Amino acid sequence: MDFFKALIPGTILTLVVSAIFGSARSKAGYLNVSHEMIQGVGFYWSWTLFIASTLLAWAIFAMSPK
Repeated sequence: MDFFKALIPGTILTLVVSAIFGSARSKAGYLNVSHEMIQGVGFYWSWTLFIASTLLAWAIFAMSPK
């Protein structure tokens, strides 16, 4: 259950950080930020950052007392 709860902050963090780097026309090195289009809506995205931020959020949720 902690993993599914971690998807939301992981997605938000990815969108915010990718938007910052993407608006500066930077690939951000290993993050490989790219501009994506889904049904005419454009946004910046990085799968590497999404995986890292989701794992970080998952670890934080797993360590927190239930």
